[in-house]
Amino acid sequence: QCKPPLKVKDLFIDIQDGKILMALLEVLSGQKLMHEYKSSTHRIFRLNNIAKALKFLEDSNVKLVSIDAAEIADGNSSLVLGLIWNIILFFQIKELTGNLNRNSSSSSLSSGPSGPESDTSPSTPSVERNMSITVKDQRKAIRALLIWVQRKTRKYGVAVQDFTSSWRSGLAFLAIIKAIDCTLVDMKQALEKSARENLEDAFSIAQNKLGVPRLLEPEDIMVESPDEQSIVTYVAQFLEHFPELEGEDFTDPDKELPIESTYVHIKDTPSEKEGKILILSESEENMYTVNHERSHPAPPKVHIHDIPE
Repeated sequence: QCKPPLKVKDLFIDIQDGKILMALLEVLSGQKLMHEYKSSTHRIFRLNNIAKALKFLEDSNVKLVSIDAAEIADGNSSLVLGLIWNIILFFQIKELTGNLNRNSSSSSLSSGPSGPESDTSPSTPSVERNMSITVKDQRKAIRALLIWVQRKTRKYGVAVQDFTSSWRSGLAFLAIIKAIDCTLVDMKQALEKSARENLEDAFSIAQNKLGVPRLLEPEDIMVESPDEQSIVTYVAQFLEHFPELEGEDFTDPDKELPIESTYVHIKDTPSEKEGKILILSESEENMYTVNHERSHPAPPKVHIHDIPE
């Protein structure tokens, strides 16, 4: 989005002179930083560029723990990734979920500490406290996003408990897309498809129909422990692209939403009965056949509707 555009070929190398970092922060914040950039092959100028970018982040109340200009200038991969994650968390996830806070007290997200403790000098023995604040803010932001996802996917019977294993079947991604445009996804068809097919469908539809960039591939999710930060970053894009969905369902936090279909997790189901199970309604009048998937987490409630079909 820069003018002229900048292209990152290798993050760990391209970030070392500070130009990419300053340009990124300028685009995200809307404030001018590039006028302070000094192009030079000398290390001292590179360090100065990065230091200005880090100072801007600290002034914006972005908590940076154990990240200094020298490590970024040296292309330290773990610290570069940590820095980028902090930027994503603050400028995308925390900002977006902060809007949800105004609609629901259950997803409260503080804007960070205030008062004397918020301006802590790195030279004081408070790195531990700063780290705990960073983690606390991060978990609050992710929790708020999770609540938003749960409210969007609940009516389609998809139980999302976290930003890791709950997404392996692909149904959670599809349910979010359906919440945005119900014509794009058929959840009944999705129940018959494999996880790989559902993930591929979700990422393709999101990119081609909704304009949500494809940051993930099915292989990223079809692992024992999918990367939480990657999924959080991808899912937050839906909230960013469709901000009108922020306040929906938050007007009445206690409102129970109907479920169109549901997955039910049953332990030790005999293999011959693994495809379907029967549920007896509370009135004990009717039996219902429900598809279920062993690997999908169980929803807290199963809503059953007496629909003719």
